[in-house]
Amino acid sequence: MSEYVLLDDAWDISINDDAYQNVLLTDFHFPPVKKGDAITMQRVLPSDWGLVEGVLRFYVRHDAVRMYIDEELIYEYGYDRLAEGRTLGSGYQFIKFPNEYQGKRLRIQLVMAEDEVFTKFDSVELYEWENAYRVLITENRLPLFCGSFLILFGVIVSVITIVALFYSTKYVRLFCISLFAICMGLWSLSYYNVMLVFATPLYSISLINYLALYLAPVPLTIYIYEEVARLKYKPLQVFYRIFLAVELIAVSFTIVLHALNLVHLAGMFKYMQIIMLIGLLFFLLVLIMNLKLSRYESRLSVVGLLIVIGCVAYDMFGYNSGRYFGRDYFKIRGVTSIGIMLFICILFVSFYIEMTQKMMEQKERDFLIKSAYTDELTQLNNRRYCMEYMNKLKEEQNFKYTVICFDLNNLKIVNDTYGHAKGDVLIRSAAEVIAETFGDYGVVARMGGDEFVSVIGTADQDKLTFLMEQFTRNIDKKNHMIKDLNMSIAYGYASGSQSDSDIEKVYQIADDRMYEKKKQMKNL
Repeated sequence: MSEYVLLDDAWDISINDDAYQNVLLTDFHFPPVKKGDAITMQRVLPSDWGLVEGVLRFYVRHDAVRMYIDEELIYEYGYDRLAEGRTLGSGYQFIKFPNEYQGKRLRIQLVMAEDEVFTKFDSVELYEWENAYRVLITENRLPLFCGSFLILFGVIVSVITIVALFYSTKYVRLFCISLFAICMGLWSLSYYNVMLVFATPLYSISLINYLALYLAPVPLTIYIYEEVARLKYKPLQVFYRIFLAVELIAVSFTIVLHALNLVHLAGMFKYMQIIMLIGLLFFLLVLIMNLKLSRYESRLSVVGLLIVIGCVAYDMFGYNSGRYFGRDYFKIRGVTSIGIMLFICILFVSFYIEMTQKMMEQKERDFLIKSAYTDELTQLNNRRYCMEYMNKLKEEQNFKYTVICFDLNNLKIVNDTYGHAKGDVLIRSAAEVIAETFGDYGVVARMGGDEFVSVIGTADQDKLTFLMEQFTRNIDKKNHMIKDLNMSIAYGYASGSQSDSDIEKVYQIADDRMYEKKKQMKNL
């Protein structure tokens, strides 16, 4: 496990009108929160946390979040969606936490968007930025393995059985199992936040989580029909048809309510759980009755389904004990996926390991490629990426662009006077300001030393004037935030398009204008 700083102690917490002092998050429990409840958490941050580039890992549970450092807003999530009545989702959020925050007061404001979503807080932890997602994957190795395998298995089998169904309906049960595997695989990856590594928005992950969970019992119910029919017991068959109809109507009704923003998927969870629990008890009864009638070769599948039902019941109990009572009775999570794998996937384990190795090798290659195009100090794109990007622009048609060159003033003086550590702070601060201003409009890169470049997809003079004014304001803001920073950046820009100019010439014009600006600034 990578080094991290645990921030679970010394919290002052208010929940609506109730206030609590010096709270330890792991020991703090409270009644289930309601929609609209307001929670404030605050504490003084450690004066030294020993991390080079920190990131705060904070778990959001269907609530809008604002974070302040000494009353300055540094992070906001969900208030726009909350105002529109849209779902917010649950999962980890990673907030950049530079060393400048050390010793300052952190205040977190939460507004609940759903009823009864939690009764205790999750741990608040501070990691190195480069290790944050790796830790997330490490902590959820089992759900990652099981979820990925189930999706892969389900997709392959479903494609094969769709073709086979044109020739025989006996493949319906196999098709149902493949759909069930896909749903449970998606649920595993979303519920355990593994999808965050793919930059999936939190509300989208939560949507996948609930849809997969609500849809999963449907193919399993269709699968069990053969076991019900084998018993030849009329009341069970009638109940089966009624239950399947209720299940389909409930899922459809829930999705419609969510689409209309009347009741979100999360708000229907308790009712869907009741249906799922009734289904599990019904399946259990049918399977136990079938054990007496099944041939030996069929009993293994019955035992496999019993394992799945037991695993689902285990996870449901563990989830609800944490959600409604704040108690983690079971430490192991994701056993449902394990049960499904034992039932349908044991013969594919060796194949999956081979595929996983290839996927990990590809991810490693992607990481190395990303490293080759990323500046280590600033985490901006590097010179190589910028040059390749500009070469690609030559192939675009009728694309108007602007090249902006930047040069950080007085870096050598800062390095010689205060040391390279201070110079690195100056470089990172410049990178943050440039990325904040121009990052949403194109590419930002560090060309080396104190030089930066941005290539943005506009040549509109009014827009450029606005951006440069915003750039100047952001520099002043950064200087105000960081004591004795005294950052000054010279810039120059030039616009062009593929139809009437060469991007290398435009780049050179922007660079020349930047140096002219730099001379002017030195003479002031």
